[in-house]
Amino acid sequence: MTRMAATRDGYGQALLDLAENPKVVVLEADLGKSTKSLHFRKAHPNRTISCGIGEQNMLLVGAGLAASGYIPFASTFAIFTERAFEQMRNGVARPNLAVHLCGSHGGTHTGTDGSSAQSIEDLAVFRTLPNVTVLHPSDDVSTRILTKRLAQTNSPSYMRTARNKTPVLYDDTDPESIQIGKGITLKRGSDVAILACGVLVSESLDAAELLQQEGIHATVIDMHTLKPLDTELVNELVDTCGALVTAEDHNVIGGLGSAVAEHLVKNTFAPLEMVGVQDRFGESGQADEMLEVMHLSARYIVDAAKKAIARK
Repeated sequence: MTRMAATRDGYGQALLDLAENPKVVVLEADLGKSTKSLHFRKAHPNRTISCGIGEQNMLLVGAGLAASGYIPFASTFAIFTERAFEQMRNGVARPNLAVHLCGSHGGTHTGTDGSSAQSIEDLAVFRTLPNVTVLHPSDDVSTRILTKRLAQTNSPSYMRTARNKTPVLYDDTDPESIQIGKGITLKRGSDVAILACGVLVSESLDAAELLQQEGIHATVIDMHTLKPLDTELVNELVDTCGALVTAEDHNVIGGLGSAVAEHLVKNTFAPLEMVGVQDRFGESGQADEMLEVMHLSARYIVDAAKKAIARK
């Protein structure tokens, strides 16, 4: 039976794993229980800073710590990270300080909190900033590994995690296969390539199984890093499959689909269909209900794959 877990749990575990490095410090904006940084706070209260409901202040405190040689990890809800965009831009990204910001509860999959809490634009917002690495992992294992890798980098980052549980796709036996900036091939096929991130990676695997029942063979890529995009892999998929689909729980404007499209139009072209939030706000519903309401589930990925193939 497939193990289920939330990516936010992987983030919380990674912070505990990183605690052996005395330079690692954790910042919270009153939501450590939800983002799972509370585990680090309980174990290392003297290396945890509570900034209250002050996301802008949290980012600048992080900037000061990074400038002083520390490795700060800051977290809050994805929707609230946007309140600190100016501070992320001018205080963190512009001086290229390695502050690692995690936005939990991103996307419409967050569900019952409703549209005001469902960030459908966070990946696009932070992808616009120079120097900032943008990640959206698909399970708790890859989240833990990628978070730990961030501590070894010298530039700022934004990572989106999710509240609800999704299938665990990886184990700890081959951590070297999970690298920042490198997509992971989960299934190989020559008819169409599906590039997904976050909660839609498992949906894409389900879509590939449905396609296979119809004699259509799909490659499935976990494109957990939106920036820098694995453009070498995209070029390879254009050559081997000739048709692409992107799948993300995010606005189709500015996210993974846009990143892939931007590369295609100035390099090697292939038809591309984008599965994502169609430039609208979400609504309140259970996680699985939201995938249907927003046309993000496996059957919609299947439809997009057939459209992309038809455009070859």
